[in-house]
Amino acid sequence: MKFRNFKMVGYVVYGRGSFNQLDEILAPQRKGDPPIIFLLDHYFENKPLAKRIPLRGKDKLIFVDVSYEPKTVYVDKLAAGLKQEFGTVSGIVGIGGGSAMDLAKAVSLMVTNPGSSADYQGWDLVKQPGVYKVGIPTLSGTGAEVSRTTVLTGPTKKLGMNSDFTPFDQIVLDPELTAGAPANQRFYTGMDCYIHCIESLQGTYLNEFSKSYGEKALQLCQEVYVNKKGWDDDSDDKLMMASYAGGMSIAYSQVGVAHAVSYGLAYLLGTKHGIGNCIVFDHLEEFYPDGVYEFKKMVEKNKIDIPQHITKGLTDEQFNTMIDVSLVMKPLWENALGEDWQKIMTRDRLRALYEKL
Repeated sequence: MKFRNFKMVGYVVYGRGSFNQLDEILAPQRKGDPPIIFLLDHYFENKPLAKRIPLRGKDKLIFVDVSYEPKTVYVDKLAAGLKQEFGTVSGIVGIGGGSAMDLAKAVSLMVTNPGSSADYQGWDLVKQPGVYKVGIPTLSGTGAEVSRTTVLTGPTKKLGMNSDFTPFDQIVLDPELTAGAPANQRFYTGMDCYIHCIESLQGTYLNEFSKSYGEKALQLCQEVYVNKKGWDDDSDDKLMMASYAGGMSIAYSQVGVAHAVSYGLAYLLGTKHGIGNCIVFDHLEEFYPDGVYEFKKMVEKNKIDIPQHITKGLTDEQFNTMIDVSLVMKPLWENALGEDWQKIMTRDRLRALYEKL
C-alpha cells in the first residue's frame, strides 16, 4: 500500500491581534525590488482593515471582486497584469473569505506557470512552485487557508487546482478579523466546515489522521451553533479553529455528496459555495441522516433562511450540465459511496436530487 505524503501549510500564527505582525512576517520574504501584492476582498474597500495593510515600496493593494467564486479568466487576468507591470513579485497575500484566499493561491501559481489556470484544473497538474503566498481569513469555515486546492470555475468545469504547490506558505489566523461578519454569511461559511466534517467522518477514505481533526472541528461547530445562546468573541475563536481543523481533516480524506452536487449549482447558477452546500445538504437525509437532522436544528435556532426551489424551471440541457460537472468529482463520490459509486449515483438519481433543490 502506498501512503499519501501530503503537503501542509508552512507556517501558522494564531491569536487575536496577530494580523499586526504581518509586516514583520513579510519582511524576510521581500526580494529587493519586486513587490508584495495584497488581494483584499472588495467588501473591505473604504473600511478600516484596508488601512492596516503594511504596504512598502512598490507594494500593491488590489480589491478583488468575489461577488462570484473565482473564475479562471479572472485569475489569468490578475496574473498577467502583475507580470506585465512588475515582471515578477515577491509574494501574494490573500485576505478575505475562501474566494479571496483561493484567488491568492491561484494567482501565485500562475505568476510562475505558463498558459491558463484552466490548464491546471485537476489533480497534480501544476509543475512549478508559485511565488510566496499568505492566506488570512476574515470568515471562518471554508478551510481554504489549509487546503491543497484552489477552487475555480473554468470554461468547461468547476474544479480546483489540486497540487502540492497550492498550500499557503504562511497563514495568519486572527479571530478579530471575523468580528462583525453578516450573520447569514457567517452561518453559510460555518456550515461549510460542519458539512466538511460530516462528509469526512462518514466517508470511505476516513483514517485516524482525518478523524482526529474532523471530530474536533465538528465538536467546535456544535459548541458554536448548537450549544451557545448568542455570538461572542469565543464563538469567533472556536469557529476559526474549527475551520482549520476541518480543512486538515479533508486534506487526508475527502468531502462527499453535498460538495459534489453543489459544484454543479455553482457552475451553472453561480451559487456561492457555502450557501450551495447548505441548499444541497438540506435534502441529504438519505445519505447523512443524523447530520441533516442536526443541521436543520441549527438553521432553525440561528433563524437562517435556506433558499428553496432554485432549480425550478431549468431545461434538460441545464440539468445535464450540472450533472456532468458533478460527476467529474470522482474522489468525492468514491469517498461518499465507495468504489462502486457510479452504480449507485446514476444520472437519473442525480437529476432527481437536483430537481429537489
